[in-house]
Amino acid sequence: MVGDLLKFAVESAGENLTELRALDLGAGNGIMGDVLKHHGMSRAVGADIIPEARDAAYRDRPHVYDEYYVSDFTNLQPSDHEQLAEWAFNCLTCVAALGFGDIPAQAFLQAAQLVQPGGWVAFNIKETFLDASDQSGFSRLIRELIFSEYLDLHQLQRYRHRLGMDGSPLFYFALVAKKTADIPVEFLEQHGLSGL
Repeated sequence: MVGDLLKFAVESAGENLTELRALDLGAGNGIMGDVLKHHGMSRAVGADIIPEARDAAYRDRPHVYDEYYVSDFTNLQPSDHEQLAEWAFNCLTCVAALGFGDIPAQAFLQAAQLVQPGGWVAFNIKETFLDASDQSGFSRLIRELIFSEYLDLHQLQRYRHRLGMDGSPLFYFALVAKKTADIPVEFLEQHGLSGL
């Protein structure tokens, strides 16, 4: 769903997916990277915090990623930051990993800072995180970010992500936005993330 919406948004904007250089945060064994390559994206770089994820990606989908970083994006080492910046990313994807303790807000924002202004940001999130009744810090941050002047929302779609253990449907939102500007220190400080 996220890959298809990204493709639709990019093409609707008169741009070409083959010109995108994506950072796939929380890449795991490369399912999203495979979708990106299938859609014709020229460069895809995976990133995850555990080495086993990289090993699984290289085992299951050895030709998907141009590079795969095992890094903690809440505490990105200067050498990793420098190497990642050299890719000049104009796309960030993050699928099924936000808001559950898998990828903290700080890591997501660090990855978003690596995307050039004018680049694309595509991710999904459990539907309750966009509900105003959810006052958790992560939920408020995501709502403020996607409706801020730093992201221009192009696609927002609710869909059934999967079934829960009890068989009930779990709904997510898939979002695709264009990064209009770097997120300023003031916005980050507001959310206790000024170390980025």
